[in-house]
Amino acid sequence: MNDRARADAVYEALLSRAGERWVQPRKERTARILELLDDPQKTYRVIHITGTNGKTSTARMIESLLRAHGLRTGLFTSPHLERFTERIMIDGEPVEDGAIADAWDEIEPFVSIVDAELEKAGDAPLTFFELLTVLAFVAASDAPVDVLVLEVGMGGSWDSTNTADGDVAVFAPIAIDHADRLGDTITAIAEVKAGIIKDGAAVVSAQQPAEAAEVLRRVAAEKNATIAFEGDEFGLTEQKLAVGGQLLTIRGLAGAYVEEYLPLYGAHQGHNAALAVAAVESLIGAGSQHIAGDIITEGLQGATSPGRLQLLGIAPTVVVDAAHNPHGAKALAQSLDDSFDFDEWGLVLGILADKDAAGIIAELAPAAAHVFATAPETERASDADAIADLVEAAGHRASVHPSLADAADAAREWAATSERRAVVIAGSIVLAGEAIALAEEEDWKSGWRA
Repeated sequence: MNDRARADAVYEALLSRAGERWVQPRKERTARILELLDDPQKTYRVIHITGTNGKTSTARMIESLLRAHGLRTGLFTSPHLERFTERIMIDGEPVEDGAIADAWDEIEPFVSIVDAELEKAGDAPLTFFELLTVLAFVAASDAPVDVLVLEVGMGGSWDSTNTADGDVAVFAPIAIDHADRLGDTITAIAEVKAGIIKDGAAVVSAQQPAEAAEVLRRVAAEKNATIAFEGDEFGLTEQKLAVGGQLLTIRGLAGAYVEEYLPLYGAHQGHNAALAVAAVESLIGAGSQHIAGDIITEGLQGATSPGRLQLLGIAPTVVVDAAHNPHGAKALAQSLDDSFDFDEWGLVLGILADKDAAGIIAELAPAAAHVFATAPETERASDADAIADLVEAAGHRASVHPSLADAADAAREWAATSERRAVVIAGSIVLAGEAIALAEEEDWKSGWRA
């Protein structure tokens, strides 16, 4: 069996487990198998990231900045767009198939032991995400890495990633999401997310609602952790559009960084970059060491964020964004207006059933001249007709398309009739992954072909 087949077999083994939406508020199961593996998550430094939106983009910028310092890096993010090895990056590249298969070989003998213990205690077996977290920790230890940039799966305090001790705890903007698991108020959600703050850690946070900031300040004080907020101790001071991205001036914790190029669209990405800079300053010099000019330039210029305002096609322009909740949809709508010069947008929209479809539509549909409603290829998808009904009920124009390919064809044909039209695909991370694969298969960057 070759390495690709071995890695695919690992993914099949993970898929046989309870899925990512099956979550219990506890981390002891993950801690137990890590203990049997001699706690690989304690062999490197950790930057731990939570929040509602912007986690993955911020994580990728932090990783790029660390790599520019000459550090060997690991990165664990969720979910993947096309292939599961994207979730575990080593030095900026998806973990090699052979490495992930070898890591599974290390872990597998202990899985049955822990499963048996859980069964005896009347608990369920280890889940997909719990074992994926263990895989990431082992792969990073085997590499070995100097620093692991670690994105929370859901929440914080009881998430399986919280078995690692973050030297730096990073908080992206906190909003309502996963209310059935985390709570239906900002305060309740912030309480869960604040659980990643460890004793004596450094905490950096994006601007937050007042009730979330209050929670973070209180928990940081309880943990004897330092805390810095965007807008107070650091921030984005200037943002200019540039070809293929933007020029940023950032006030860091340790100094200013003037007109640094970030090859990503969207005002929110500028704020993510400021948060990333503060996080790296906190790790390398406890917030007092300025990042050298050549390092910050290399780190920001090397940052990528697949599925986040990513250009997929030209003639007509097609971009994809993984916005999948109202907060992300609002940021996307603002970015379409700020970062592009088109008169009309066609929106290809597919949303999962457990998401706030009405909230997403309220933020995104007003930015679109026409909504092409569809459904991602997953049993969790909302019906395309239901999405179209919600769009029309909100007073906007919609058409129904049974698949992404049909919706994209219709949207691209619509946009090709004018140089002032473009297409955005959004509403689901699953849909974003399908769009990236479809664009590559059909070569949208060669232009529209009827």
